[in-house]
Amino acid sequence: MSSAAEQLAANFNWSTFSKADDLKKRLWFTLAALLVFRLGAYLPLPGIDAELMQAISQRNSGGVLGLLDKFSGGALGNMAIFALGVMPYISASIIVQLMTAVVPQLESLKKEGESGRKKLNQYTRYGTVLLALVQSFGITVGLESMQGSPVIDPGFLFRVSSVLSLTGGTLFLMWLGEQITSRGVGNGISLIIFAGIVSGMPGALGQLFDLGRTGQISAFLIFMIMLVIAATLIFIVYVERAQRRVHITYPKRVVGNRQYGGDNTHMPLKLNTAGVIPPIFASAMLMIPQTIAGFSTNVDPDSLLASFLVHMGYGRPLYLLLFVAMIVFFAFFYTSVVFNPTEKAEDLKKAGAIVPGYRPGEHTATYLDYILTRLTVVGAIYLAVICAFPIVLMNNYAIPLYLGGTSLLIVVSVAIDTVTQIQSHLISHQYQGLTGRTRPKKGKRR
Repeated sequence: MSSAAEQLAANFNWSTFSKADDLKKRLWFTLAALLVFRLGAYLPLPGIDAELMQAISQRNSGGVLGLLDKFSGGALGNMAIFALGVMPYISASIIVQLMTAVVPQLESLKKEGESGRKKLNQYTRYGTVLLALVQSFGITVGLESMQGSPVIDPGFLFRVSSVLSLTGGTLFLMWLGEQITSRGVGNGISLIIFAGIVSGMPGALGQLFDLGRTGQISAFLIFMIMLVIAATLIFIVYVERAQRRVHITYPKRVVGNRQYGGDNTHMPLKLNTAGVIPPIFASAMLMIPQTIAGFSTNVDPDSLLASFLVHMGYGRPLYLLLFVAMIVFFAFFYTSVVFNPTEKAEDLKKAGAIVPGYRPGEHTATYLDYILTRLTVVGAIYLAVICAFPIVLMNNYAIPLYLGGTSLLIVVSVAIDTVTQIQSHLISHQYQGLTGRTRPKKGKRR
């Protein structure tokens, strides 16, 4: 499929694309849905002083609140109805997937196929509602209690309306992401995060150049930053496309006068099987306590909680340590979710395929697990370096968050996945065209 996609991309022309009506409808639907998301990022909550909220957001733009504002596409800075973004949904997905590994009932649901997957998705939605309610209530109370509060008329009515608006905004984005996945192109939740990050990149570049204009950083440093960003993009594309090919052979079989099998193929194992999921999951987990605590000013500076929050500040050693540890953990965890060596070995055995030099079944599963573990170690190190090292540079040189490694990784990964799906739709349309030409015409009814 990959070679066919590359050949199609090389021979792509507008006439081929113009005939793919279904693909064009999917693209237009995706663009329209993302436009709705961007419009919602500018609809402020009722009872909020927008200008004062913008000033508060700018003061906290260098911390974890700035990171959350980036993932929400600027909605948090505007305190819009989409301020929570899709992070509650991602956090709920993490919890459900972790529970499937430890709760036998959920593990059995996972093995039931489509029906079990629908039920797990329903549990994820329930978890999203619960987390959104908790986070929205924490943000609402924090807004009221902070010094120089942007709340115009604090009270019970403001709390109820804000909690309902923020929770409803998250649920709408969850529904919108599911609609993009089923009726559009690409993964809906990933594209929503992608759109939020990309929308802030022009402003981040302008902020970077403004730092050079005012003399806060030198022109040479700006040039080096742009060079590092370009090199990082190339490196991410190279690693995301890298794969380890496991040789597979189908033995020859003679049935009657005909010979079947004897084909040689390969099983591609990506170097970064988990993709962009580990840094997103790690960021979501670290945002839950920091989002609520970041708005609160009623914390005793001598308390243990205050000391913990200081050491958990964005870019501090404890934050980086937990961030890297979570990236490594989720890299191994999510890889085990999407690729099970034992199940894959059994599938190969049922299909009559063998890995040369290894007996079908347990020995093949052990070999695949050995390869996958080595790949995951390299992939986890790659993710940790890409996502954590730029944070250190940001703290030292005040580089905008939008230009960080996590942002670039998400943008590149989502773009590659979306382009791959577009190519798959074009290949499918091309095959349908070939079968349509050979289809015999219906005769007249007699």
